[in-house]
Amino acid sequence: MQIPFDNSYASLPDAFYTRLNATPVKTPQMLAFNHDLAAVLGIEVGDLSEAAQVFAGNETPDNAAPLAQLYAGHQFGNWNPQLGDGRAILLGEVIGTDGIRRDIQLKGSGPTPYSRMGDGRAWMGPVLREYLVSEAMHALGIPTTRALAAVSTGESIWREQGALPGAVLTRVARSHLRVGTFQIFAARGEVEHLKTLTQYAIDRHYPEAQGPMDLLRAVCSAQAALIPAWMAHGFIHGVMNTDNASIAGETIDYGPCAFMDAFAQNRVFSSIDQMGRYAFGNQPNIAVWNMAQLATALIAQVDDRDAAVEEATAIIHAMPEQIEANWLSRFAAKIGISTPIAADVKLLEHLLALMQEDGADFTNTFRALGTDAAREHFVDREAFDAWAANWQDRIKAEPDPQALMKRTNPAVVPRNHRVEAMIEAAVAGDMAPFERLSKALATPFTETDPDLHRPPTSDEIVPATFCGT
Repeated sequence: MQIPFDNSYASLPDAFYTRLNATPVKTPQMLAFNHDLAAVLGIEVGDLSEAAQVFAGNETPDNAAPLAQLYAGHQFGNWNPQLGDGRAILLGEVIGTDGIRRDIQLKGSGPTPYSRMGDGRAWMGPVLREYLVSEAMHALGIPTTRALAAVSTGESIWREQGALPGAVLTRVARSHLRVGTFQIFAARGEVEHLKTLTQYAIDRHYPEAQGPMDLLRAVCSAQAALIPAWMAHGFIHGVMNTDNASIAGETIDYGPCAFMDAFAQNRVFSSIDQMGRYAFGNQPNIAVWNMAQLATALIAQVDDRDAAVEEATAIIHAMPEQIEANWLSRFAAKIGISTPIAADVKLLEHLLALMQEDGADFTNTFRALGTDAAREHFVDREAFDAWAANWQDRIKAEPDPQALMKRTNPAVVPRNHRVEAMIEAAVAGDMAPFERLSKALATPFTETDPDLHRPPTSDEIVPATFCGT
């Protein structure tokens, strides 16, 4: 197997990482392989059994530069001075056929110096969830890390549930630079390392940026576009810690994530989010908070601190308005409006309030708009009819609202109950549900498998999701 590595992060100072290989596993077997992504990356794969050895960590490919990255972060608002890749190894980088540089990382590849008493492993459930959900996000057009391979290890690992089958995910990202990568050097007062990291991030992601404040502005803009993209599809990240906030503006780390069924602004799925910090409707606020932490870290390298504080404050204070504009653009398209105006906010908020009051399914309600089936999602159908009359008046001037809604509102998303059923089957050795979901989620705006559109019944509801570490 040939991987055209072109590594840059490994050329940074040793303080940025620890060099080490993945820990070999007993009997790796390929569970899933993303041939389309492999082609984009320029990876030539012949025998999948050989590929399984590489993507399980048993064999290190030529020209790889395996390492575990160092970072810190705020976790649920609490500062942790040192985190790092506790169960991941960055194999290296490739420049794809599209000219984009990407990381190739093994997740669940064994302990590292940053494991903090953990085993460095992952079990099959979270690996297949991240594979499925990250590829679904990509198909929805949302910036995200992607999944190249999922490999079973032939070993059992121990979690609260007992012994579970181990697996390794190969994750692909435009980089694994996080807010926490900057925070650790700022907190340690290692200004030269901070300057080196800042220039590296600029060169890799935002070459038009001139200095740390321009980098901050670019990252804020990327995050201000990302969060409304999540929300427009009912996605809840679940663990928006600063070590999970990508500088590249991608969705990263699919732990206790979920797509909502019944709409609620305060919906929380993460089993550890007891206070609702990362609830659906609070995600914009957290994105701004995370960017404020990035600003604080970046300012630490600037000589004129007062001027930097003033500029950074203006950048952060402008972010909510950016998010609101992107939110309006995304949600207006969901109701067939291609050129939204300020008054459309009230129209959208009214619809969402009706959905929340009646427990309407997020995905199916938006998909049904403009059809007779739409009102069936509401208990108070007269209230919906009144809203729909105002909406119809609004979209009369729109060129083709139905076509816009069809390509904006998916027919299928990876619903929690389907994902959990898929995991249960896979653990028992049946990958058919995984393959069925993968096929449907690859074309989410096409109604190809109506049974997958169905919300959970009362006994299928999955009220909480877990990180899986």
